[in-house]
Amino acid sequence: MQDPQPDFQPRPGLAEEIAPGLRRVLAPNPSPMTFRGTNTYLLGTRGIAVIDPGPDEPAHLQAILDALEPGQQITHILVTHAHLDHSPLARDLARRTGAPVLGFGPAEAGRSAVMQKLAAEGLVGGGEGVDTRFEPDVTLADGDTVAGDGWTVEALHTPGHMANHLCFAWGDVLFSGDLVMGWATSLVSPPDGDLTAFMASLERLQERPWSLFHAGHGAPVTAPADRLETLLTHRRGRETAILESLAQAPATARSLAERIYTEVPPALLPAATRNVLAHLIDLTQKSRVSPVGELSAEAVFRAI
Repeated sequence: MQDPQPDFQPRPGLAEEIAPGLRRVLAPNPSPMTFRGTNTYLLGTRGIAVIDPGPDEPAHLQAILDALEPGQQITHILVTHAHLDHSPLARDLARRTGAPVLGFGPAEAGRSAVMQKLAAEGLVGGGEGVDTRFEPDVTLADGDTVAGDGWTVEALHTPGHMANHLCFAWGDVLFSGDLVMGWATSLVSPPDGDLTAFMASLERLQERPWSLFHAGHGAPVTAPADRLETLLTHRRGRETAILESLAQAPATARSLAERIYTEVPPALLPAATRNVLAHLIDLTQKSRVSPVGELSAEAVFRAI
């Protein structure tokens, strides 16, 4: 598979200044789902906000602490969402520094009524690694601002990739978590992922004139408006492909993924299947398709 960002080769554990008052430390957790690893951001020059401390990895914890310069201290720990590659280190970092952990809420917070119902009926995720123990010290609502020593960010509730997902706006720069990345599209895996919410979150971001996105994985997104439009167009194209395929014959999410995601390596087909399931749930709510029998991850769907 071709490397989507060959020029993005940061060294894990090294604090790199990427803008005045902003550094990035790459976690040592590369994988097909995390690319080079999780980007942890250190915002500020004296009182530091750590954005997405990352996985439960002692070496990464030490790298964050080692990045502190004389006179600096960590005052806030901001978490975009409760996946195992973003949030688990928050608690240990809080214990070491005394800084509070801020986030939207626990892993299930922010689920739509549809996803709550599906979860209650037994729909589970696809193994994408939910941090079920995550619990922030301070709960942030949509639009809340967090101010530190020389910096201010605004919390934007942007569900879709995960129900409790937040982006953090720093002026016209956005820490976009896993909602918007440049190297790949986001996984949307029900019931934690919600395609209806995902599309609405992307459309909401289109309402502002952003200059740059710092993503949870991969290089900065330097043309945010173009990337948002590309992601929306991509998802609409997937929807069209699913509807066209179901017009030929009923199918499961798995069989649809095999037909549609022809460019995906076999190891990523389960994730592609979850994305298709997210589309099918969205299309069910729009009365464009319906499951044959009960709605489930294994259901056969037909066009209406």
